[in-house]
Parts: sequence; structure tokens; C-alpha cells
Amino acid sequence: MSKPGHMAMAPGFRAIRFSREWITRPLFAVLLMAAVVFAIFADKPYLEIGVALVVLLAAREWHRMVGEGRFAAELVATTATIWLALAAFLLWPRSPIPPAILVFGAITVLSVAAWRRNNPGWHAAGVLYLGIPSLSLISLRDFAGHGEWVLIALFLVVWATDTGALVCGNVIGGPRLAPNLSPNKTWAGTIGGVAAAGVVLAVFIAVMGGRVLEAAAFGAAMGVVAHAGDLFESWAKRCFHRKDSGSMIPGHGGVLDRIDSTLAAVVALAVAVLVFGFDPLFGAYR
Repeated sequence: MSKPGHMAMAPGFRAIRFSREWITRPLFAVLLMAAVVFAIFADKPYLEIGVALVVLLAAREWHRMVGEGRFAAELVATTATIWLALAAFLLWPRSPIPPAILVFGAITVLSVAAWRRNNPGWHAAGVLYLGIPSLSLISLRDFAGHGEWVLIALFLVVWATDTGALVCGNVIGGPRLAPNLSPNKTWAGTIGGVAAAGVVLAVFIAVMGGRVLEAAAFGAAMGVVAHAGDLFESWAKRCFHRKDSGSMIPGHGGVLDRIDSTLAAVVALAVAVLVFGFDPLFGAYR
């Protein structure tokens, strides 16, 4: 019989055993990173095409999960909506048309799912859950000063958060963060991920010639946001009794499992930069 509180503790280093994920996880992580960097620095519309492809794969996982096997109509409507919004952004980047398309699409998906009696609120949420970050990402690249480097900073923070959390959680173990929500997450992993985000952004900004201490603090704050995005997806999966959103990426699970932190972080960064005029490069390039 387990001791009281045993399930709230992760075993840490003593429980580590070799698995093929030690190979597949970093291998596919490097391939995905290379694809992201290429899309960011390539001419239009490579980033938009990449986002559109990710949206299709992520939307399939979302609607399959929340529709519990009945999701084709909602998937088509969501994907078409976000693709139209991205196309409208290419044509009218500073107009209200792209976000208006998202709102109209969410209402459409809500209506379709309600008519099918198929979790309408969850299906409609998928349009905004994937659509708003998609437009935020493209907007940062196009409208932020040195937008390509802003996106590189964003992804470095997200990758550092995920990697720091994975390493510290597995090596240190200890109290679990939210065992009923996400059994594998620990306080050690959470703190390690936040610290890694701060350190990595500080080093990046130091190389770029910006203000290091401010970058470290902001990186840590973005690490918290990234963790929140991860926890939200964990909560959604828990609502539908899913361990992973899918199995498309070896060593990582589904597409949603890979981008959940990014979905939250990119929206937060877009608001800070495009609404409040925040400088995420902390004086570099000035």
C-alpha cells in the first residue's frame, strides 16, 4: 500500500530508465526547431503556410478530442476559418477583417456543433484557441521591430521552458504541481522551466547587445505563461480523459502537446508588443 501523499511525489533521478524517447525526442525537437527557424526567416508566405499546416493538424486533434469521435464538420469549418483569416491577413494585414473572420467562424462552428449536439462550446473554442495565436505569430513577425528576432526570442523561451521542466522534473522529482490535472508535472520542473527561460533569454539578449537583467526577468515571466498554456491543454485533455492529444510526433505526443505552451506565450507577447509597445529585445538593434 502506498504511503499517504505518495502519489503527490515524483520519484526523480532514481526512477529514470533508458527509453527510445531519449533518441526520438531530441531528434524530432531539432528537426522541428530547424523548420521553425527556416519559416521565420524565409520570404512570404512560408511562415503563413507553416502555420496553416500546423493549424490543420492541431485542429484535427482538438476536434477529435472534444467531439469524441464526431468531428469532421467542425474540423472543416475551423480549418477553413483560420486559413481564410490567414489569407485575409496577407491581403489586408492592418484591417479588422482577419479577426472578424475568426469571430464569424467561431459562431459558425458553435452553430454546427449545436445542431449536431456535439459539445458546441468546446468545438467553437478551438477556432479561437488556434486562430488567435496564429494571427498573433504572423503579426509579430510583420509588425514588431526586427520581428524575426522577436520570434526567435519567443521560441527560445518556450523551448527552454519545456526542456528545463522536463530535465528538472525527471532528475529532481519531488512534489507534483497538480496531480489531479497533470500527474507528470512537478514543482521542481515548473521552477526549473521558469529559471531556464530566464537564463536562455538573458544569454540571447546579451549576445544581441540588449539589457540582460530585464531580459532575464521577462524570460522568467514568459516561462510562467508558457507553463499556464501547458496546464490549460492538460486540463482540456483531463476533461475528456486523454493522456495525449495525439501521437504524430515521436517522443512528443501530438501536435497540440508540442505547441500548447507556444499558443499562450505568443498571444501574451503580441499583446505586450503590439498593444503596449513593449520592446522584447531590450534595446538591441537600437
